[in-house]
Amino acid sequence: MTQAVIDDHLLRDLLSGQLSSECADLLDDFVPATTNLYFHRLCRSIVAGRGRALTGWLSEAQRRALGRSLTTLPKTIEIVPMRVLAYRMAELASVHRVSTLGAEAIACAEHLGAPLCVWEGDDGPRIRACAMAIGTPYRIIRR
Repeated sequence: MTQAVIDDHLLRDLLSGQLSSECADLLDDFVPATTNLYFHRLCRSIVAGRGRALTGWLSEAQRRALGRSLTTLPKTIEIVPMRVLAYRMAELASVHRVSTLGAEAIACAEHLGAPLCVWEGDDGPRIRACAMAIGTPYRIIRR
């Protein structure tokens, strides 16, 4: 089965068991992967606690449970090492003017031959345009 790179919102939904039907359908067809920076951003949101858009709506108990699942992330959810992606990220950022987070997401998807799947609230026009320019499938997932 092929992989799909998912952003931090979709990873949160997967690990907390709160998948939208669209995301569940996606994961019926693909094995999830994510990036170092999406993973870090989700960890940071949990540690920061209330008020953060990514996890601020979760109860304290839900955030703790999600934090535990992040520290024991299943090996089936691949995170491609930064050293594998760094040079390509620099190329993408230079040519397409995307953020480091965006460059890593696109480089990761390209490396895995996977679609980049983002929550609709994270749909960024530069990331989308860069993915399209290099032929990387880009999917917007509704919650």
